[in-house]
Amino acid sequence: MAIEASSGTVDQTHAHIPDTGTNGKIILLNGTSSSGKTSIAQELLGLLNGSWFHMPVDAFHAMRSKGEIVDEDLQAEIDRTAKGFHRAVAGMAAAGNNLVVDYPLSRRWRLLDLLDLLVPADTILVGVHCPLPELERREIERGDRERGLAAAQYDQVHSHGVHDIEVDTSLSSPRECALRIREALPDLPRPTAFETLRRILR
Repeated sequence: MAIEASSGTVDQTHAHIPDTGTNGKIILLNGTSSSGKTSIAQELLGLLNGSWFHMPVDAFHAMRSKGEIVDEDLQAEIDRTAKGFHRAVAGMAAAGNNLVVDYPLSRRWRLLDLLDLLVPADTILVGVHCPLPELERREIERGDRERGLAAAQYDQVHSHGVHDIEVDTSLSSPRECALRIREALPDLPRPTAFETLRRILR
């Protein structure tokens, strides 16, 4: 349909949907709450070449209205948000945007859903590790996280067993972890972790 410009002439140039070319790359930081994913992501934005977006799932939870959610509805609310987050990540990457995604694979369905949605060859899975005692210390120090959340996620987030890159935030600073990730990107093994996991699990 032709669009009428303010001058009265027909102008279709601003109705053309841009061709954004190839999919963007995704660096998926997977670790428990308080493991340091957000701090690493913020460092990566200043280290990576080109334009990158930081997409943390916490930002999606923060968009929710502040009304109370009863306990029996809470998990369904979290799951709907996570499912929508997955599709937002996939959509941003499909439009050609490079992403640093800050997200715990704390339920197996999350991994399975992402394996179906993301381009495996363009997804770099980073295991963000930290010993449980240190995670519990950080939870107390931060005071803005549910106590015990890291412990509840601890045995789940890395249970699939395969990552492209591994970092430990109890041994290295966020910047050191980010530098390790950046330095590993040109020489990642093939197939990627996501390619291997899709073959095994899907």
